[in-house]
Amino acid sequence: MRVTVVGCAGSFPGPSSPSSCYLVEHDGFALVLDLGNGALGALQRYASLDDIDAVALSHLHADHCLDLCSFYVYRRYHPEGPRPRIPVYGPAGTADRMARAYDLPAQPGMNGEFEFRSYDAPLRIGPFTVTVARVRHPVEAYGLRVEADGRSLVYSGDTGPTPALVDLARGVDVALFEASLLDGMEMPDVHMTGRQAAELAAQADVGTLVLTHLVPWHDTEVLERQAREAFTGDLRLAASGMTIDLP
Repeated sequence: MRVTVVGCAGSFPGPSSPSSCYLVEHDGFALVLDLGNGALGALQRYASLDDIDAVALSHLHADHCLDLCSFYVYRRYHPEGPRPRIPVYGPAGTADRMARAYDLPAQPGMNGEFEFRSYDAPLRIGPFTVTVARVRHPVEAYGLRVEADGRSLVYSGDTGPTPALVDLARGVDVALFEASLLDGMEMPDVHMTGRQAAELAAQADVGTLVLTHLVPWHDTEVLERQAREAFTGDLRLAASGMTIDLP
């Protein structure tokens, strides 16, 4: 099981990273978690777009879903012919949201290219068991736990601090937790600070904490230092192109 950080910039693309996107691979199956603005181009560095088997969207803010529009163009208008439908998991209303984003009528919208599915728990997506939990954000948003062959990771999506994320991430090998803010900038129903992400990771006893959703205008060295005061384990800052193997 391997996770590749395709994009980790928070709220908007930064100079060194597109918005949120994570490629999770196992047994020849490729699952994309979020497809934020700017991510589809970078994704092609790590996988052929024809090899993507499924997409799971944490929520429907542009920095987490908008490049599904570009993926729609690829799948519909490919010069060798339309590509087969693949499943796209997301909150209620995902199909309509994406049709509006590309100025399509709700029917057929993107339903010829994607099979839109809502979240049930647990899900079986290829070789992965995926468990979701509702997290704290102004729109319907989910954290996702992805497991295969005894290995596990959790992706928080966007969230303020919540016990639901601790429960979801309990004992995982890798936690990809958003860390949008520095100390003193707390937004409890929207995002987490690096320290808050680290505190939740410590409570959940995760193996490796990767801080992500890094907003380009913040000093990541300060964010990392604040987080390390609350988490003494393996802590890393996400970067576009980072890969983590879960053997």
